[in-house]
Amino acid sequence: MNTVALQVAEPETAFFSPIECGGLIARLAESDADIDAAQALRYRVFYAEGGAIPSVQNIVRQRDFDAFDAACDHVLVISEERSDLPGGVVGTYRLLRRSVADRHDGFYTAGEYDISPLLRIEGEILELGRSCVEYDYRNRAAVQLLWQAIAAYVSLYDIRLMFGCASLPGDDPEELSEALAYLYHYHLAPEPLRPRAIASRHVEMAMLPHNVLEGKKVLKTLPPLIKGYLRVGGFVGDGAVIDPQFNTVDVSVIVKTDLITGKYSRHYGRSTQPVLAR
Repeated sequence: MNTVALQVAEPETAFFSPIECGGLIARLAESDADIDAAQALRYRVFYAEGGAIPSVQNIVRQRDFDAFDAACDHVLVISEERSDLPGGVVGTYRLLRRSVADRHDGFYTAGEYDISPLLRIEGEILELGRSCVEYDYRNRAAVQLLWQAIAAYVSLYDIRLMFGCASLPGDDPEELSEALAYLYHYHLAPEPLRPRAIASRHVEMAMLPHNVLEGKKVLKTLPPLIKGYLRVGGFVGDGAVIDPQFNTVDVSVIVKTDLITGKYSRHYGRSTQPVLAR
């Protein structure tokens, strides 16, 4: 990973009002210290817990970071009770708009997928990445706040489509054959919206035929983040990609924002009381 000097993503970034629920607050990062706290959470989840392979710089700093962080906006979920954690940050998402990516180094996803079908869409599009939640907060309340914040961001910038890479744990596609085949057969994006894994990294997803899959059973085994995308009508691209550093197999995910502002806002609408059951 590259060592970079941290700066707040964009001086002209607009901010939505903080969203509060049950002792948790969701807002955008406003300082270098906020971004550092998000990177500390990412290190705990991806490396200490998830088994990703850290660089020397990651180990020294105890942070997950890359060159994209300085250009991105960062959604934070902060717990008022967790003064033991940097900034009290217990959830985060990294957001990169096309209008910002065009002035920097493009999109992170382009390192794994040909996203030219998405780039042909007119208007603002948004890349989602580096999503994680502290272990003790992986309940509906924290996830609800993350998505409420993303919905507010989508509205703020009039974003038409969101995309990114979502991960399945482990780096052996054969062991994930049912999940990958299920995603391919049941949730493949329409051709005009379909990213494709770059040729040098492309892993076939349809390793099993459609008729041998028990769809509902396989769906239950998928990571919560991927299930969340599918719940709002999300699609996947063609081909998986092995990420050896993070010990995952990645898939490309695409979500139209009218689905987020419609289905997801109805499912996770703002409330004065948190929903504690997943």
